[in-house]
Amino acid sequence: MASTITVPSPAAFQKPIAEAELLLRRNEELERELRESKRREEKAAEELRRVRERLRQAEEAEERLCFELGELEAESLCQARDYHRRIADLAEQLARVQVVVL
Repeated sequence: MASTITVPSPAAFQKPIAEAELLLRRNEELERELRESKRREEKAAEELRRVRERLRQAEEAEERLCFELGELEAESLCQARDYHRRIADLAEQLARVQVVVL
C-alpha cells in the first residue's frame, strides 16, 4: 500500500482565516470601546471631584453665613432690648414731667 498525503485545498484555509480576521477586527473594536469607556469613566470621575469640591465650598459658605446670621440676630436682639429700654425710660421721664406740669 502506498501512502498518500492529502493536501487540503486553499479554500479550506480561507474560512479559518476569515474567521480569525473577523475576530481580530472585533477585538480591535472592543479595545477601542474599552478605551472610550475608560475615558468616559475618567471624565465622570473628574466631574464628580469638581462637584464634590463645589459642594464642600458651598457647605463652608453656608456655615459662614449661618454664623454671621446668628451674630446679626444676637446683635439685633441686643439693639431691640436697648431700644425698648430707651423707650421705657423716655416714657417714664415723660410721665414724671406730666406729673410736675399738672
